[in-house]
Amino acid sequence: MTPDNRAGRRSHPLLPESYSWLHTPQPLGTPPHSRVHRKPNNIRGFVKVVKNKAYFKRYQVKFRRRREGKTDYYARKRLVIQDKNKYNTPKYRMIVRVTNRDIICQIAYARIEGDMIVCAAYAHELPKYGVKVGLTNYAAAYCTGLLMARRLLNKFGLDKIYEGQVEVTGDEYNVESVDGKPGAFTCYLDAGLARTTTGNKVFGALKGAVDGGLSIPHSTKRFPGYDSESKEFNAEVHRKHIMGQNVADYMRYLMEEDEDAYKKQFSQYIKNNITPDGMEEMYKKAHAAIRDNPVHDKKPKREVKTKRWNCPKMSLAQKKDRVAQKKASFLRAQERAADS
Repeated sequence: MTPDNRAGRRSHPLLPESYSWLHTPQPLGTPPHSRVHRKPNNIRGFVKVVKNKAYFKRYQVKFRRRREGKTDYYARKRLVIQDKNKYNTPKYRMIVRVTNRDIICQIAYARIEGDMIVCAAYAHELPKYGVKVGLTNYAAAYCTGLLMARRLLNKFGLDKIYEGQVEVTGDEYNVESVDGKPGAFTCYLDAGLARTTTGNKVFGALKGAVDGGLSIPHSTKRFPGYDSESKEFNAEVHRKHIMGQNVADYMRYLMEEDEDAYKKQFSQYIKNNITPDGMEEMYKKAHAAIRDNPVHDKKPKREVKTKRWNCPKMSLAQKKDRVAQKKASFLRAQERAADS
């Protein structure tokens, strides 16, 4: 009698010996969910995909922006879907994108037709407020976030109610709604595909928007100055980054160690007479200027003179006159030919 028969199970007569694992006897009292069935090595492994007609007929492509590697739809789904008890209330997102030469901050909400942009600010606007260099560093990200927040609140008439944190401390700050007034504007950070590591410039823009008066859920764990080992946050380190002192310290270091490298890397700073000692004052003036006038100046509409490449349509009188001229020209040519 085989072990299978002793266990009270009979093997199928057509089942090969290698499949005896299907009826491995278990000790009495073993619960069903804990029984271990081990497959033999000869039937384990990767199952090859057969690309036949049925495979291609049922194949479904991913979303275009997923194929292009531009959108994380797992995150977008959670950022876009609104609570069902809030009905038609939009769920606003603070979108931050850092490019090689610019920082983009936008407030948007989703619709079936596409995302609707409520307000936007760009780092290339900062020269208007006195920041002419370093438009992609942490300090510039803070200024761009601040500009977007003040511009948005000015648009909705909330800039006088929610001033935010005027004095930059680098410490944690959260906007609270004022009693008897419209509630604080709430939105959620959309970092896109950026790595949300501690010290990322995305969080500099977030801090600028929060200090500008927007209510955005966040913690201090991703700001510069947070130590993951001691679990402590040093607000002074964060303030130095906001004021560009980390760049100023590196400028001083290069000035002492390698003059040529300093002239090469900070050529635009030298051209605009920006020194390490004057860096903090430059950003303080920029913050004040942004709060004074955050409104975007629209460019004057350029008058475009339309060029017409096709012939204008002729009236009936013009057509008759043209025919008469052609007839007269033809008759003159005939007379000249006859005279010659």
